[in-house]
Amino acid sequence: MSPSQLLEYARRCGAEAAEVYYSDSHSAPVYFEANQLKQLEFVDATGVALRLWRQGKPGLVVAYGDYDPQEVVERALALSDLNAPEEIYLNSRYQGDYLPTWGEAVSTESLIEQGKAAIAQVRALYPEVLCSGQWECSTTTTRLLNSQGLDVSFTETSVEAFLSGELVRGDDFLQVYVARSGNKFFEFSDLVDRLGQYIQWAERNVPAPQGNVPVILTPKVAELLWSVVSLAMNAKQVEQKSTPWLEKRGSQVVASAITWQQLPQFDHFYLPFDDEGTPTQTFTWIEQGVLQDFYTDRKLAAQLNLTPRGNGYRSLATSPTPSLFNVIVAAGDKSLQELVRTIDCGLLVDQVLGGGAGISGDFSVNVDLGYRIEGGEIVGRVKDTMIAGNVYNALQNVVLGNDREWQGNLYTPSVVVELAVSTRS
Repeated sequence: MSPSQLLEYARRCGAEAAEVYYSDSHSAPVYFEANQLKQLEFVDATGVALRLWRQGKPGLVVAYGDYDPQEVVERALALSDLNAPEEIYLNSRYQGDYLPTWGEAVSTESLIEQGKAAIAQVRALYPEVLCSGQWECSTTTTRLLNSQGLDVSFTETSVEAFLSGELVRGDDFLQVYVARSGNKFFEFSDLVDRLGQYIQWAERNVPAPQGNVPVILTPKVAELLWSVVSLAMNAKQVEQKSTPWLEKRGSQVVASAITWQQLPQFDHFYLPFDDEGTPTQTFTWIEQGVLQDFYTDRKLAAQLNLTPRGNGYRSLATSPTPSLFNVIVAAGDKSLQELVRTIDCGLLVDQVLGGGAGISGDFSVNVDLGYRIEGGEIVGRVKDTMIAGNVYNALQNVVLGNDREWQGNLYTPSVVVELAVSTRS
C-alpha cells in the first residue's frame, strides 16, 4: 500500500486527521582499516510512520519494510485511545516551487579510489601511521502527506568521508581524524594535508599552560559552544522557561562579532521544507550579537506566538520538535595560522572527550588533541589537560577565524575564547 493509500485508509477507519511520513534510504559505505580496504556494505532501509487523531487523541505507529496497513492503522487508533486530546497542528497544501532532488551519486569504485589515495598521501609523509576511514554515498527520499492536502517529497544524495591516523611512539598514543561531507564527488587532499600537519605538531609533548588563557577551538570543537546557543534559542526551552534568553529578543546576548544565519540552500546543502511540510526560510537568528527570535515547530509556534520558519524535525518514531538546519556562523578575517600568531601563551584544541554543556552553559571536558601556543607558534602537544568555563561568559569576547567547515548542520569557523586550563599533574 502506498503512503497516499495508507492515509486514505486511516481516514476511512475513523481518523479525523492523519499524517504519513515515509522514508526510503540507500547507502554504500566503504570501510578502511590498518591502511587497507576492509569492507563494503550496501544498506537499504524503508520505513513509514502513521500519525493520526481520533476525537483529538493522537496515535503514532512506525513500520519498517513490508507492513500490514490494517494492523498499522488499528494499532495507531488503539494508542490514540490511551492519550489525552490535543490541538492538531498539521500544515496545509504546500505553496511554492522547490527542487525535488539534490546531489549527485558517486560510485563505489570512486569512493574506494579516493580512500586509497588519501591513505597513500598520509603514509607517504608518515609511513608509520595506521590509517582507518569510511567513505559513503547515501540517497534518502522523504515524502510527507496529510489529510489537510499536503503532499511533498524530496530526494537528497550526500557523500561523506572520514579519515583517521593512529601513531604509537612507546607508551604515547596519538589519534587524529578529519572529515568532510558534500552532495557530489569532492577532493580530499586539503584535509589530508591538515591531518599531516596535526601529526607533525604532535611530535613533541610539552606541558600545558595553567589558568585562564586564550584557547583556539577548531571547527570540530567550536560546536561545544554553539550547541549551547542552539539550546538557548529553542522554543522548547522557552516553553519550559529554562533559557536565560527568555526575555532577550532584541537584546545583545553574545559578542557583536557573532552572527548566526539560517540558509535553506548554502554551499552543498539544500533543504526545501521541514518534517512538517513548512517551507524553510532564510533568517538571521543572531545579528551582530543581538538575538532576533527563537526557532520552533508548528505546535510551539501557535502556543508561544512565534513564527514557524521550517524548524520542525522528527525521526520516524517521534513527533516533530524544534531543530536547526544549515546554520551559518559568520566568519572572521584571520586564518588558523594567523589566529595562532596572535596568541602569546595559550592552547589550540582540535578534539575533546566528554559531554558538552547543558542549558546552564557550564562545561568541563578533557582535551583529546591539543597543542600549546608560545610566542605565536605551536610548540608541541599537551596531554592530561582539561578545559572548562561557561559558554555564555566565553561568548562575550570572541575572535572568529575564516576557516569555516561543516559540523553536522553547522558551518562554523575556529573560535578564540578565554577558558580555564588545568592538568592532571
